[in-house]
Amino acid sequence: MEIKNLIRKNILALSPYSTARDEYDGQIGTFLDANESPFENGYNRYPDPRQRELRSLIGVIRGVEPANIFIGNGSDEAIDLMFRIFCTPGRDNAIAVAPSYGMYEVAAGINDIEMRKVLLNPDFSLPAEALLEAADSSSRLLFICSPNNPTGNAFDRGEIIRVVENFAGIVVVDEAYIDFSDRAGLLGALASYPNLVVLQTLSKAWGMAGLRCGLAFASSEIIRYMNMVKYPYNINLATSENVKRLLSGPVSDQVAVIKRERGRLARAIGSLGFVEKVFPSDANFLLVKVDDADALYDYLIARGIIVRNRSRVPLCQGCLRITVGTPEENRRLLDSLNSYKRDDL
Repeated sequence: MEIKNLIRKNILALSPYSTARDEYDGQIGTFLDANESPFENGYNRYPDPRQRELRSLIGVIRGVEPANIFIGNGSDEAIDLMFRIFCTPGRDNAIAVAPSYGMYEVAAGINDIEMRKVLLNPDFSLPAEALLEAADSSSRLLFICSPNNPTGNAFDRGEIIRVVENFAGIVVVDEAYIDFSDRAGLLGALASYPNLVVLQTLSKAWGMAGLRCGLAFASSEIIRYMNMVKYPYNINLATSENVKRLLSGPVSDQVAVIKRERGRLARAIGSLGFVEKVFPSDANFLLVKVDDADALYDYLIARGIIVRNRSRVPLCQGCLRITVGTPEENRRLLDSLNSYKRDDL
């Protein structure tokens, strides 16, 4: 596949903004290029627009070459860039599974791109054939979130690859929750599929939601265009320094706690009389079907506990999405759930 044939003509012709710090390799000790304040306070200098140290560190952790890594202001920046690079407003379309992460549709709307939503199968499995049938000659992007939000399940890897192999555009696989899944992700498939983009995040398992640091992994050609279109200093210095510091600490123990608590919560919640089903999860949350989602949601809010009411999302009627918290937070949740029906007596 020739990726260049999928890119908007104005992007191909773009002369990106370039800082002096994009244009050199090596060590510089005196910075007189960017009209910054010379008085040191820790933040008087602009950050590295190429995030070289951070990309190298993430590359080691994920086993990916830095040239195949884009670092964005959350995964949402990478999602928006996909539309800005590959989709012509008012003409092209994108495809996504439904229900799924809402920002795909929001980014499509902002960029004036038609979003075609394809419902998951009734068992929440991937409708690979229906996704491919939804495409036409103007389809440029296809989004698959796996593990999926809000259903929580990871899709069959072979079915995802089938879509990647047969879709004549860019397939974006969003792996925000992959660290909580026992199924392998698709980073190892990047070299085989030039139209594959894998999104990951440091907001979930790595505990950096407040720093807003998202990752995209793709061919060096796609990464090059993403760097052309992004704003020059999209990752600020405070974020970069704190991410590097936090990446040095292990997260496997915390992930293990969340996975253990996920199983404990699923069993405890599933035993409650007003709960119809707790869906299997490969993520750090549970999708729970109850007899009255609105009433239970309001009850938990009144007790100082907020969950996500997904009861109006297709295929999720009557469902709440509950994030797995600390053991103490989960105890408070279970205490409230155990009191729910009794408080009405």
